[in-house]
Formats: sequence, C-alpha cells, structure tokens
Amino acid sequence: MSSVKRISILGSTGSIGKNTLDIVARNRNQFQVVSLASRSDVESIVRQAREYKPKLVALFDEEAACDAESSLAGSGISVLSGTEGILEASTIPEADTVVSAIVGAAGVMPTFAAVEAGKDVALANKEALVAAGSIIINEAQRTGARILPVDSEHSAVFQAIMGQDTDGVERLILTASGGPFFGKGFDILDRVTPEMALDHPRWEMGPKVTVDSATMMNKGLEVIEAHWLFGVPDERIEVVVHPQSIVHSMVEFIDGSTLAQMGVADMRLPIAFALGYPDRMSLPFEPLDLTAEGRLEFFKPDLEFFPCLSLAYKALRRGGGIPAVMNAANEVAVGAFLNGQLPFTGIPLVVAHVMETAPEVQDRNLAEILRGDSWARKAANDYIASPGV
Repeated sequence: MSSVKRISILGSTGSIGKNTLDIVARNRNQFQVVSLASRSDVESIVRQAREYKPKLVALFDEEAACDAESSLAGSGISVLSGTEGILEASTIPEADTVVSAIVGAAGVMPTFAAVEAGKDVALANKEALVAAGSIIINEAQRTGARILPVDSEHSAVFQAIMGQDTDGVERLILTASGGPFFGKGFDILDRVTPEMALDHPRWEMGPKVTVDSATMMNKGLEVIEAHWLFGVPDERIEVVVHPQSIVHSMVEFIDGSTLAQMGVADMRLPIAFALGYPDRMSLPFEPLDLTAEGRLEFFKPDLEFFPCLSLAYKALRRGGGIPAVMNAANEVAVGAFLNGQLPFTGIPLVVAHVMETAPEVQDRNLAEILRGDSWARKAANDYIASPGV
C-alpha cells in the first residue's frame, strides 16, 4: 500500500466498526481515521475519538452528541448530531474510503451520500442495496465510486470473480451457517427466546443481524445484495447451509469450474481485504487448519423451516420498492421479538403480511424508497398490535 488511506467509519461502535478499528490499530502506518459516527453510544465513541483523533464525530441522538461534545471539549474534534451530522461524516472531504456499517435502513442515506460524493465504500450495511440497490449502483457508475463488499459472503464472491468477466459466471453459491436452529425440529421454533436466537454458533454479531441469521433473513438480504453487486439474476443465486462457516461462498463458472474462498470465521479478514484493496495486508491471525476442522458439510436450506429466505427471493422477483418494504417490516418484527412483543415464529408472518398488503412502491429515487419504508414500518407495527398476532 503506497500511501495512507483516510477512512470514515459509520457505525464505529458496533461489531464491524470495532473490528475495523482493530485493523487500523494494527496498521497505523497505512490508515488514518478522519470521522466516526454512531447512533448514541457516547462512552464508546468518545473513547475511540480520543485514541484515533478523527476530525469529526457524529451521533444521531442529539442528547448523546451534547454529552460527547462536553467530553471532547478542547480536543479540536468537531461533534455533530442528527441526520445532518451522519451525512457530514459520510461525505467529509478528507476521506478516501467510507466504511458503511450502520445497522438497518438507517444506513441507506449515508451510503448513498458517500457514493454520490465519489467515495470508495466498504459496504457492511446490506440493507442499503436491499432497499435502494438500483439507485445506489447507478449513482456509483455515475461518480466512479467503488463499492467493496465487507460481508464475508460477498467478499468471497468478489475475490473469486476478481479479474474475470462476469459473463462467465454461471451461478453464485452463498453459504449460510444455518444459525442456532439448523438441524433442530420444528417444535423448537415455538419456544425460541431472544437469548436462544442470539446464541450464534460461529459468529459474533450485533443483535439484529444475529436474529436475522437465526431466521435466515440475513441470507435473504444477502441474495438481494449479491444481485445488485454482481449483476446476477435471482435464479442464478443459490444458498447452501454450511455449518462450519469455512467456505464463505463459491462462484460456479460456465465451464463447470467452481472457485471457493475459505478462511477462519473472523470478520476482520473481509474488512481488511476491503480496506486494503487492491492490496492484501499481512494479518497476525490464526491460519485456517482444514485438518483440525475435519470435514466440510453442505445442505439445502428447508424453506418451510426458514420462510424468511423464501420471502426475500419473492421480494427480489417483485422488484421496485418491495425489497425496501420487506426490509422495513423485518426490522420492526425483529425489534418486537427482541422486546418480547412477538414470538419468533411471528417474524415471517409480519413480513409476509406487509408484503402482501403493500401498495405499489417504485424505486426511482430515495424519496420513494423512504416513503415505502415508512409505510411498511407503520403497517408492521399495526399488524403486531392487532389481536391474535
């Protein structure tokens, strides 16, 4: 890497953000942090700001921003708040690369803003492309912004395709861990608690993403994201359950060859690849030992057991703003489950109801997407509050 890359981290206090800063800490001669953004975690972002000395810190919550400003008084670090503050962090002129790791649909506007500003985007917020894929991809083509996937599955596909014409791609095969309930009987679903859903066997992630993994909605979102990232239609994107989480995804080519990318289950690997691209960094992590793992298994997912995966394929096929509607309904349903307001089996029921009752939603611009998102959140909350759900 010939020069220092200046990075902004949106969602710096979450799992991806913390892992990104770990990469920076190990390679301080290669990276400089110029802005940090979080929703409301004052203590963490203040600690990060003191260590990495960015020019700008942004917190969506205004009260949290006031507390951070007091804590950082005299440091020379600017503190901003609200949507405007997050957008400022995502478009700060000094940044070369923006790590988009804000969870959920809240990351759509900052991701678009970074792309609009011509920044390279290390994309960990899959909802951005799920909700507004055509808009963001078209803008990236206009400005020349590069979208570098951080999700381990999309990073694997990106690495397998790298340097080859996508016309030669026959099929994308995204691997899924199966979450904590794969291989269990249907009877477990009616008694799943938030604690059970959050006990992921392989990955350490935030609560929303972990629940999405348990329902396999996470993989459904990744199918939609893969469609936009690589220009492959839904019928050529397959999901297989791979409990060992060693093969992160595969690409089958038209000549019958299949390339797989493998590695230990550590999010710092795809983060480092995106940050260093096109170069690779030497990382002091334990190497993959296939002899210790013993065996690699692959299974077809049961769509009756994991209906959220089927719903995501349906949303992609319907197109327009329906993926944004589906994503919003899922965010509301997952939140209700985590808060004890909805059973685990109610998550796909809420999403299916909102998708079935949704009016026609276009995806010509962000305003239309955000209106669809807002409608879906209200519809989901109303359905959850209705008797018998």
